[in-house]
Amino acid sequence: MALNTGKYLRINLSTSEIKTEEVDNKIAKNFVGGRGYGVRYLYKELKSDIDPLGEDNKLILLAGPLAGTSALAVSRWMTITKSPLTGAFARSVGGADFGAWLKFAGYEFMIIEGKAEKPVYLHLTRDSCRIHDAAGFWGKNTKETQQKLSELYGKSTRCVSIGPAAENGVKYSGIFSDRRCAGRCGTGAVMGSKNLKAIAINAQRNLNLSDPETYNQLVKEQVDAVLANKGFENHKEWGTTQTQDFTNMIGIFPVKNFRYGQMNGREKITGENYRKLRTGDIGCYSCPARCGKVHTVTSGLYKNAHSEGPEYETIWAFSGPVENTSIEAAIAADQLCDDLGLDTISTGNTIGFAFELYEKGILNKSDADGLELTYGNYETMIALIKKIASREGIGNILAEGTRAAAAIIGKGAEDYAMQVKGLEIPAYEPRGAKSMGYNYATASIGASHCYGYAAQDIWGAPVPRPTNRFEEVENADVVIYNQDETASKETGIICGFAGNWGWVPDCFGKMLAAARGIEEYTDNEHLRQVGERIVNVERLINMREGLGRKDDTLPKRMRTEPLHTGEAEGEGQKVRHQDEFLDRYYELRGWSQEGVPSPEKLKALGLDNI
Repeated sequence: MALNTGKYLRINLSTSEIKTEEVDNKIAKNFVGGRGYGVRYLYKELKSDIDPLGEDNKLILLAGPLAGTSALAVSRWMTITKSPLTGAFARSVGGADFGAWLKFAGYEFMIIEGKAEKPVYLHLTRDSCRIHDAAGFWGKNTKETQQKLSELYGKSTRCVSIGPAAENGVKYSGIFSDRRCAGRCGTGAVMGSKNLKAIAINAQRNLNLSDPETYNQLVKEQVDAVLANKGFENHKEWGTTQTQDFTNMIGIFPVKNFRYGQMNGREKITGENYRKLRTGDIGCYSCPARCGKVHTVTSGLYKNAHSEGPEYETIWAFSGPVENTSIEAAIAADQLCDDLGLDTISTGNTIGFAFELYEKGILNKSDADGLELTYGNYETMIALIKKIASREGIGNILAEGTRAAAAIIGKGAEDYAMQVKGLEIPAYEPRGAKSMGYNYATASIGASHCYGYAAQDIWGAPVPRPTNRFEEVENADVVIYNQDETASKETGIICGFAGNWGWVPDCFGKMLAAARGIEEYTDNEHLRQVGERIVNVERLINMREGLGRKDDTLPKRMRTEPLHTGEAEGEGQKVRHQDEFLDRYYELRGWSQEGVPSPEKLKALGLDNI
């Protein structure tokens, strides 16, 4: 089989220089693609101690080696950079069609450097990449921007764009493709800081696979396995719009800024109630799951609000933190965030933080621009979203994220910032799912459920082994397994849900080999080691930025206050053994007790040269 490592674009917005480069064969073997390519190139090229919103930061947008093929759930895309929210390594994953179109144009990824003097956008085809004036786009929301680019270049155009929030430097703004986004870590703010409004692609389906005959046979096997799987059928029917029913039941649905694990009035926000407002579904390229459930409000204050969602995390973000039981308000909030270009998880978490500060008297009505931050007040929630995106009044402080906002506000506000490494915690309560919590604590990007999802704690997944979700030190090996396995799959870039659909373990490696022509990919141990290698390089990036053991910590609340869950299992749980967990986690990873990868570990992973 012919070797196919792929090409990438390097675009310097300061000089307008654009060039195409080839991926090194050794990098292809050891890092595969997707997240692996992004991590390796960011480590090699990014200077330490640079301003994430300065000209020296680099923004990498990546597809995976299987993107654009007829395989299911492999066409997602990813952004990698230095985060303005955390000051650490950033990785965020998006959906829709952009990943496939990037591969159709003939590229594995693009590295964006420098800063344009004025707003610009990129237009990419298989034959060219050009920089265009974006004066007419600046200030437009994400939907308007993409619609305008489609009018300009035709309906076959696929884009990523930022909204006003990223233009205004909101530290948790995202990058959007259609209504799907790479939302976490503030990658949109990095794109905005470069005066880059959008990237539009026009390209015909044209892929270069090393062994297309074998690949197509593997795709047939994959599709047959997925379509026969009950997990796939359930996901196709509901997406994640029922997850809040289960997390409320077991007491891990975070309420009132992570004080409670069950929500009063939770019967009003069930999956069945969301289904009553469902008006359609959407999906990513070549995936029949179409798990994005579209909702439209039919009456009341938010009549005609329309959202290609919300999915579980967003359902939580605009209900749990402020104890809002209005589905209609949550749909309106989701639409606003998509239009303005905000990460819903950090937005909802930050608003919940402000509500508790108001309750505690740390913020007053004057501080809040005359708004009443009282629980259940969804009109204030909507108003704060707009203020955050425009950096108006209190929104200018909240736009910094909970960690930085707490430092500005003072008065002990830091005790109420529910974040890890600066990234706001998502919709799974760490005290009721300890492996998920310790994934948050040790993840290189901060509190992300997607970095190493603890399906063992949440859903009883038996691989690599069942867990007791209240145990701590005993599950360090499971946390490592989840993180390394995710990193391995994100070389794909495989959808995070696809692991439940009955095809990933053996078929994935064979598909990679047929696409790239690298036989080592068929060895599951090789792919496992690739995942571990990625996590270690991310650790090295963070070490260069001064992060270490002190940053691998959950908020004080998780460690000192008991979780209140009503009648649910887990009442009174705390995180009691964080230090012992870290000792064990570092030991199993082959790191020092300060969390530094040992020379022996780096050599075993082939990283001793860096």
